[in-house]
Amino acid sequence: MPDLIHQLPEHIANQIAAGEVIQRPASAVKELLENAVDAGATEIRLIIRDGGKSLVQVSDNGNGMSEGDARLSILRHATSKIRTMEDLFLIRTMGFRGEALASIAAVSSLELRTRLPDQDLGILLVAENSKLVRSEPCACPAGTSVAMKNLFFSVPARRNFLKSDSVELRHIIEEFMRVALGFPGIFFSMENNGTQIYHFDKGNLKQRILQVLGSQYNARLVSVKESTEYLEIQGMVGKPDTARRTRGDQYFFVNNRFIRSPYLHHALISAYSGMIPPDSHPMYILYMQVDPAHIDINVHPTKQEIKFEDERLIYSFLQSAVKHALAQSSISPSLDFGLDPVIQHSAAVSQPFTDKEKEAATETSIYQEFTQKHQAHLIKPDSNLKHWKDLYEHEEKPLLAGETEAVFPSGELPGLPQLPENKEPVQIHQRYILSLISSGFILIDPQSARERILYERFTAAVNGKATPSQQSLFPLTLHFQGGDSVLLGEMMPELHMIGYQLEPFGQQDFLLRGSPADLGGANPQVILEQLLEQVRQHSATLTIDRRENILRTLARLHAAPSAGPLSVAQMQHLIDALFACETPRFTPWGNPTYLAFRLDELQKMFGR
Repeated sequence: MPDLIHQLPEHIANQIAAGEVIQRPASAVKELLENAVDAGATEIRLIIRDGGKSLVQVSDNGNGMSEGDARLSILRHATSKIRTMEDLFLIRTMGFRGEALASIAAVSSLELRTRLPDQDLGILLVAENSKLVRSEPCACPAGTSVAMKNLFFSVPARRNFLKSDSVELRHIIEEFMRVALGFPGIFFSMENNGTQIYHFDKGNLKQRILQVLGSQYNARLVSVKESTEYLEIQGMVGKPDTARRTRGDQYFFVNNRFIRSPYLHHALISAYSGMIPPDSHPMYILYMQVDPAHIDINVHPTKQEIKFEDERLIYSFLQSAVKHALAQSSISPSLDFGLDPVIQHSAAVSQPFTDKEKEAATETSIYQEFTQKHQAHLIKPDSNLKHWKDLYEHEEKPLLAGETEAVFPSGELPGLPQLPENKEPVQIHQRYILSLISSGFILIDPQSARERILYERFTAAVNGKATPSQQSLFPLTLHFQGGDSVLLGEMMPELHMIGYQLEPFGQQDFLLRGSPADLGGANPQVILEQLLEQVRQHSATLTIDRRENILRTLARLHAAPSAGPLSVAQMQHLIDALFACETPRFTPWGNPTYLAFRLDELQKMFGR
């Protein structure tokens, strides 16, 4: 038999290797930004066209490269960071694998311009499909500019798997924010399709955090700063009232590198125990400095997951640091056995107790009652509490003639109202609605019923049936971070049809002029944040399209439980609206809206 195993051609091997590094435009943004940071840049500019599909360009004022280094930089496994195997466990830089530029050159048209600060001319290199096609001197600023053009032009099948421009832009913004937060001492700017959307001046840690999150968080953040020989933690965490149902503003950095760690996230959540609802997520941006010898950052291709030498120590230290910060800000309770200096210097403490004051105090009835032997329980006959036993004891009265002890008739139980003779619906425990039908009765969950009603109302709206909108007296300004603002912009057509009169107001703000009518006093910021979370977290796993996801989610979010008991008219209106639906039996997610109980089935349950 002929040999079946053969070595792949170099260009195919390069394509495969590149696929592990450059999965979408955001992957290239991350690699190029990190390279610029490692080059010692103090100013980094990112330019995007068409969601990164046409152009991703990163320019910096860093060290630049010589012609020889520039040529080597686009080859695989070419790096200035690693010399020996031991270097892999002492990484203090962002990029080190020597794969970024080679991978970009394998899947796009790469243009690299670079110049050393002491040179008059720089070098221009153009590479396509891993081959250098052009090399010549050029005039350019000191530093480096790398442009990735026409991503996956040589691999149409992979280009077809890219999402819309707005989706890809959202991923790019996420990567841009992470690097910008990791290095507050560097100026960052981002331009999309000719418009600058971010401009972060260099400053300190808090200034950069507020640049990213927004100045409105200035008074809503708590500083965290703890240090030991093994670990240093600093950063900001949100006060409990900033907790949201979304996971948007949560960042961990280890040695300035953004990481994901469910383990550390759990440590931080536990520090908020008792201060936020169980389904809420606090905001945090925390930076940890650890000796590189105690961590391994080679466990994940994107280097966003790392392994700690002692995870339990990190967990405990992080949890304690956040708890201490919240306690110092008088947010969480803390024990302090020292006497407040203000109290120590007050007249009641610092001045002596005179004989006249002592005599006046001992003549009071309270002093006498609590200083007499065995009299601490004494209650004077004329006390207002002489009938205190009446609060706890019932006087047993004899039954009157013809009166019998209480017996609960069939269908009536303690705590449950008896069904009225006119067969009106009744509400049980201020939750479920019990309604008689000819064959028995049904038990309706009002929240599930509202979910079905709203879903069909919203579906009719997006299919062209006009839906009323409740106008706001004054427009509300809603703020959304980074990628959330882009995603919300994508969903605006559906939101307009449903009744949300929303319009952009800057890069990350929106004006809300109206909301769907008859939906109560739901907070639109909270509703839209939860909607973004649902769409962002589950769009990749759900088998339904985005519009359907939006309709189902909004119906569930607006179908909140009632604040109090429903009137008979409200219950009857809900029942009528439910059974006017095309599919009244189930919610859009498949949960039942009501349960039916037949008389013959009930008789069998009781052995009749």
